[in-house]
Amino acid sequence: MHVLFRLLLLLATARKRPKLSMFETSSVPMRALLTDIDIAGHINNGMYFSLFDLGRFDLMVRAGVWDEMKRNKWTPVVQSETITFRKSVVFNQKFTQETRILGMDEKCIYFEQRMVAGGEIYVQATIATRLLSKMGPVANEEILASMGLAVPEDLVLPEWVARWREDTALPGARKPAPHLWG
Repeated sequence: MHVLFRLLLLLATARKRPKLSMFETSSVPMRALLTDIDIAGHINNGMYFSLFDLGRFDLMVRAGVWDEMKRNKWTPVVQSETITFRKSVVFNQKFTQETRILGMDEKCIYFEQRMVAGGEIYVQATIATRLLSKMGPVANEEILASMGLAVPEDLVLPEWVARWREDTALPGARKPAPHLWG
């Protein structure tokens, strides 16, 4: 992880911030550091995904999910992600990272994450995630049951997200995915 020191700091301080429900929005104040930017002076496109990791960890810690994950020895993984850029976050610029659960299906928990500065969305990403155990993927029903939660009725996965996930999915790890380029 490119942002290991930020992750350790976040894990040490997230518990001091107000608790959240898993279905609330996490907001993390940040600043674009020298290690985040590229030669153009703005956050590198690949770095956004590392910074978005921090937003998901903040939500998981503040909602108590992180403790449950550690207790059950579950590991979070990203299955798919898409990102859209509107404006560049430049060196030393302050911004907030907003993270919320967008919805769920039978396999994934989907997050919407944004970089926001001055009340404007600069970057937005949709990320499909799963939790894994030594036995394989953990069912969302098991995750929710361990937290004593139910999916809110108004949390409906947008149709475009389900279509995006289906249209871009690779075969499962136990199925062949031959590389057939010339």
